[in-house]
Amino acid sequence: MKDLADYPYPLTDLFSQPQLALDWEKYRLSQEQIEFFNENGYVAGIQLLDENQIEVLKKALDEVMDPEHPLHGLFHEFHSNESADPNTVLFHSLGHWRIAEAFHDAIWNPAFRMVASQLLGNRAVRFWHDQLFCKPAHHGGVVAWHQDYSYWTRTIEMQHLTCWCGLDDATEENGCLQYVPRSHRWGLLEKPALAGEMDGLMAMLSEQQKAEFKPVSVPLKAGHAAFHHPLLVHGSFANYSDKSRKAFVLNVFADGTISNSDEPLLEGVPVISKGEKMGGKFFPLIFDPAELEN
Repeated sequence: MKDLADYPYPLTDLFSQPQLALDWEKYRLSQEQIEFFNENGYVAGIQLLDENQIEVLKKALDEVMDPEHPLHGLFHEFHSNESADPNTVLFHSLGHWRIAEAFHDAIWNPAFRMVASQLLGNRAVRFWHDQLFCKPAHHGGVVAWHQDYSYWTRTIEMQHLTCWCGLDDATEENGCLQYVPRSHRWGLLEKPALAGEMDGLMAMLSEQQKAEFKPVSVPLKAGHAAFHHPLLVHGSFANYSDKSRKAFVLNVFADGTISNSDEPLLEGVPVISKGEKMGGKFFPLIFDPAELEN
């Protein structure tokens, strides 16, 4: 059995790789999409997966969710239910890219890599970590209002990006993403419990921020993604519908980000000393703009 973090390149043909600079063009965001991201802190509705890729990833998801999986020890975190409410379920994990070839190769999806580089200012991109967020039908739990970077201050500078991609259709009924537009301009807030009370963050907001707190729903078809700024306030409500809501998340940062901690940055990962550049097999370089010059 092998740790797929040892392979900094695609292992399957699930995602075709561009051979020429021109091949990347079809994955580029428009200038309007980039401007929307800069103004609002997110951009959504970007197709990353076709129907076959969705099915392959859903099969892999079902396999890695099994606590008895022989490579279970490679997870950085594994919560069969992280919900603070015992009557609801929120499956949440980190590290499945090390276990399943399909999720490993999703990191090298050119549609994802191109957009990530653009939104990070056309810079080289390194992988940070992955996540699974799954809400079963009828009793799926919430993800509380939060900012991603409030959990990531062990890395600096703040030059991170999150990509959320659905494997099921995400609707208001089954707990799709909710974004608070322009909240990425509020600065760094205190962090609430990620799967605790939905409104735990509200007590940490100023009166002006509360007045500007106007969430928008972001429904997405399966295989489509939303990208958001590390300070954008977001969350998702419970799933009481008869349809599941399965999704995976890819978190990245611009090359040159450094460690801000002398503790392990993720469970099971060797320490990168405070002040040292992030790199190595757990934080591979996944896109270099030089690839556009061939």
